[in-house]
Amino acid sequence: MILAIKKEIFLRKDELQNKKLHSLYVGGGTPSALTGDEIKSLIDEILKYYTFDTEIEITLEANPDDLDSKFLKSLSESSVNRLSIGTQSFFDEDLKLMNRAHNSMQAEDSIKRAQDFGFENISIDLIYGSPTSDFEVWKKNLQKTLDLQVPHISSYALTVEPKTALSSWIKTNKISAPNESDQNEEFHFMTQFLEENGFIHYEISNFAKSGFQSKHNSAYWRYEPYLGIGPSAHSYNGFDQRSWNVANNAIYLKSLMDGKIPQETENLSEKDRFNEMMMIGLRTLKGVDLQQVRVNFSEEFLDHLKKISKDKLAEGLLIEEENFLKIPRKHWFLADGIASDLFIL
Repeated sequence: MILAIKKEIFLRKDELQNKKLHSLYVGGGTPSALTGDEIKSLIDEILKYYTFDTEIEITLEANPDDLDSKFLKSLSESSVNRLSIGTQSFFDEDLKLMNRAHNSMQAEDSIKRAQDFGFENISIDLIYGSPTSDFEVWKKNLQKTLDLQVPHISSYALTVEPKTALSSWIKTNKISAPNESDQNEEFHFMTQFLEENGFIHYEISNFAKSGFQSKHNSAYWRYEPYLGIGPSAHSYNGFDQRSWNVANNAIYLKSLMDGKIPQETENLSEKDRFNEMMMIGLRTLKGVDLQQVRVNFSEEFLDHLKKISKDKLAEGLLIEEENFLKIPRKHWFLADGIASDLFIL
């Protein structure tokens, strides 16, 4: 696989016009599929065709059970300087429900071990609103995060995906469905608790101590171009085209052996771009840049936005500040619904 990924990097080396990278994200199944030395080798391969900003953020996504001492030691000798750890919860009942491979002890130990190897810039994922949990457990999850001095948190409400074990358990009444009212309460408690403890709530699902906001995610929210390498990876040209690599490893490898990039492409219509800007922008603290809307869209789209947002501005569900349209934070839990009301269908 490592040779195939290197070949894809070579074949796509000219896709990004800006050859200076400010962020690099190694995600998906990479940590369990590659060794630390192979990750270092991939970074060296990228450096053949790009330069790194002096303050580049290089993130590795990993599950707690990936982060043993041998792997972390090798990683600490690379240029990886940020870890995103799929913790989910510090309670075994939650982890069993989510079908996670790690347990609560591994969740905590992986963070401490990473810190012992010099990783300070750590983000963890936390899930709230689980039917195996309750408000007190959620408070303890957040307190544990503070105790471990984690500077970045990405937190999401538990959702039930079709054709999963959780979906089946709910249908057969083995477990209760997530309660939206409870999730709302836990979301608002998290917001207040983390802000009182020095976190900046800079996107609906993301909290960071000052200086630890994700550069990679922030670039995505600003609609900057990015290049995704490897099976299932997604790319964006910064304006009107998205592409994604095939998920099947065998097809991915065969295509590259034949000198072909194993990807599909979607051309985004003006409507697609407008709707995406509403959905992404309104999830951020800053909001949607109205000047950017004026520059990138026709008069028809501007008229639509003015007309549809008028009532929501009057109701207080939207506010306009310094030429940005945003959702007041007390209504952030409703953000996806508010944004979708602004869509052009």
